[in-house]
Amino acid sequence: MNRKLVILFSGAYVIFMAILAVYYYNHAASFKSTVAIGGIVCGAIPLLLALFTKLQFNLPIVVSYLIFLIGSQYLGSIQGWYGLGWWDTFVHFISGGIISFTGIALYERLIFRHAGDAISAWFVFLFTFSFAALGGVLWEIYEFSCDQFLGMSLQGGGNKDTMTDLIADTGGGLVIAIYSGIRTKIKLKKHRNPQ
Repeated sequence: MNRKLVILFSGAYVIFMAILAVYYYNHAASFKSTVAIGGIVCGAIPLLLALFTKLQFNLPIVVSYLIFLIGSQYLGSIQGWYGLGWWDTFVHFISGGIISFTGIALYERLIFRHAGDAISAWFVFLFTFSFAALGGVLWEIYEFSCDQFLGMSLQGGGNKDTMTDLIADTGGGLVIAIYSGIRTKIKLKKHRNPQ
């Protein structure tokens, strides 16, 4: 059921962005059209994972990811909410948390089952936090590349914008990393000392 909902929600977002891409292209709004094309690509990621791989993410993670895309691509870039000043930092903080939850999901599917009691809560914290930081860095590379090669202005504030975004990403990631480390410590304690 979750797989079908992932396909439905991701497919709806891809179709929505495709309609916007065509609409803005026909109205000579090249920036908005390019953002919508980026939305098609980003929205297709969970769709492709659901259709062609065995790696499945929980529905709340996928829905959170799609909400983030709406906040960043549609509301932020297409509707101009980034002009509010605080919206960009808010979206990056939230994305750090979402990326951390994605890191937790990957960790639980790929590592925890094999590690058992040998895993460290500090490792979970570090893995989750690093995953969020990497996601933030990759996003900034994407913005920089769009500015350099496509003539866009995603990094409107230059170095200050980039560093503020990275601090917000790692801040959101840090909150979830602390949560995941504490949660792992409690789980391991219960597993080692069952009552």
